[in-house]
This record gives sequence, structure tokens and C-alpha cells, in this order.
Amino acid sequence: MDLHACFSDSYASARVKFLEAAVTAGMGVRSYAHPLKGRDGEDLAVDVALDGPPDAEHLLVVSSACHGVEGFCGSGVQVYAARDAEWRAKARAARIAVLYIHALNPHGFSFWRRTTHENVDLNRNFQDFGQPLPINTAYRALHPLLLPAEWPPTADNQAAIASYIATEGVARYQSAVSQGQHEFADGMFFGGIEATWSNETLRHVLQTYGRKAQRIAWMDLHTGLGPSGVGERIFACRDEAAGLARARAWWGGGGATPVTSIYDGSSSSARLTGLMWWAVYEECPQAEYTGIAMEYGTLPILDMITALRADHWLHLHPEAPAALQAAIHRQVLDAFYVNTDVWRAQIIVQARQAMFQAVDGLLA
Repeated sequence: MDLHACFSDSYASARVKFLEAAVTAGMGVRSYAHPLKGRDGEDLAVDVALDGPPDAEHLLVVSSACHGVEGFCGSGVQVYAARDAEWRAKARAARIAVLYIHALNPHGFSFWRRTTHENVDLNRNFQDFGQPLPINTAYRALHPLLLPAEWPPTADNQAAIASYIATEGVARYQSAVSQGQHEFADGMFFGGIEATWSNETLRHVLQTYGRKAQRIAWMDLHTGLGPSGVGERIFACRDEAAGLARARAWWGGGGATPVTSIYDGSSSSARLTGLMWWAVYEECPQAEYTGIAMEYGTLPILDMITALRADHWLHLHPEAPAALQAAIHRQVLDAFYVNTDVWRAQIIVQARQAMFQAVDGLLA
């Protein structure tokens, strides 16, 4: 298989490749149309393909583009999997259905943004909005520095950020910025004050495809954190010992990177709020659930945060010169997708191993 041909340089191209691969493989496909158009006027949708029996007791979910622009990686994995005869035979022989959710956040994918069209980080949006929302006081103090009046930042702004990092440390800076906040709708890692369109759509997908399964595994594909090309397997369940033990037993062998956790500090990710996988517990309560976020590294953390600062600044300043806009868009893409065949090969090898391991785990 031509690995390079599984990846795309636009959302529209990625969607066509995914749908063609799914239909060619004989999968049942359903599309959930997004209310807005894409960057080039194209239709946007969450596209869902089921490979296997709809009444399977065991279900593996493989999802992409929770954080829009990260879909360039995740879509490539899904297209490759749909064309991978050995992988599909493995799942079929085990009577495990595989549910591919392509582009959870198609708007962000199309516009090369991490957020939804509501400027919400989808993976901070799964809250009980009938209750008081978490307060991120550390972000409140940083917000004016993160999104200054002009870009590139002035020397004074850069010095203030550097001083915060020197005093508090990189880990504290990362946590303050990225854990999620519900106070600044124009800010970074905004969790929203109500469920987004993508939140509601995902819940509908889980209700439709997940309520007959007795065991559900989920691999949600991400990029950005950690060493370039290394797929960190981040525990993506409630903070519970049994679930962590299952995840580490399923995905920790075969020379793979160990399963890390945001709960015990072993992950490159900070501890976050409003996480997407909480929806499984709420929409598929009958199932035993085990999941990971596969987080492929790209750039150092401070470079990644700077790229996101630039993106959010541009969102607030659409009047910026065309050259600056293009530079920021490219900076964001480079922060979440490494456009080399070496990196793409690393992504496919690790994802494929984890999917095979998920099948074995579901049968254990």
C-alpha cells in the first residue's frame, strides 16, 4: 500500500479518501452534516463507517480530528486501516466491529484550527452544564499575556511569559494554559458554556452504534505532545484502578511505549477537565469501557503553545495582513502535522500495533 497516499493536504481531500476507502471496503457509512461550510466552501461532516456486525458484543472505536487540525494525522491512520486487509481480517475473525469516526471537529480540520467553530476545545467541553463549571484561576492571570494586542509579541510580552515560566516552571505553564477554562470565550482551551455541535453529534453516534456492545475500546488519535513521531498511549478513562490495569495490560506490551496517565502525572499531558470520553459512560452505560488517546509528538511544548497563541490571536484579528495570516496558518499546521514520510510511517506502525492489541484486549 502507498502509505503517502493515505494522508492528505486538506480536509476535503481527506474526507474523499476516507469515504472512498470505507465504501470500497463495503462498510456501512453515515454522515452527520455540519451547519457551516469549510474554508474553501466545501461541505463539512462527521463521517462514520462501521466495519463489522452492528450487533457485535465488542466494539473498537477509532476517531480522528477531535482537535481539528490534528485530523491530518488521524485521517491518514483511518484511511490506511480501511485499506489494510490483514487488519480487517483480524477484527472480523474476532467478531469485533470497528467504528471509524472521521473528523469529530470537521470545521477545525478544514480551517487548520484546533477548536470548533464555537472556538471551543472539544476535549474540554464534556461537562455537566447544569452545575458550576471549573474555574482556572491560573489561566485568568495569564490570559492577557497569552493574547496580546499585537503579533508577533513585543519584547516586553515575551519577557513576561519567560518570567512566568522561570518562576513557575514549564509544567505549571502548560497546565495553566491547557487544562481548560470556561471564563474567556475568546481565549485558549475554552471549554464552552454549553455543549457544542460536535459534542452533541458524538453523543448521537455513541447512542446509535454503541448501545448493543458489552465491551467498548476507543483509540482517539491526537498530535502535538511529546518527542516527534512517538505515540504516547494516554489512559482515557475515569480515574479508576481497574480501567488503568486493563489499558496497561492491553496496550503496554510488544515494545510499545507504556500507557501513561494524567491522573498520576506520568503523561506529557496536564490533568484536564471536560474530557470527551466521559460521553461513553453516559451514552453506553451497559458497556465496560477501556480507552487511550494516542498522542503523536511533533514540536517541543513551548513551540506548540506559541503556535496556538498565534492562532487564537489571528482569530481575534481577522484584519491581519495576508502574509501574516498565511504564516500563522502554516505555523499551526506544522505544530500538529510533520509532513515527512518518516513521520507518517512512525504513525502508521504504532497505530496499527495498538489496534491489533485492542482486538486481543477486547477478547481477553
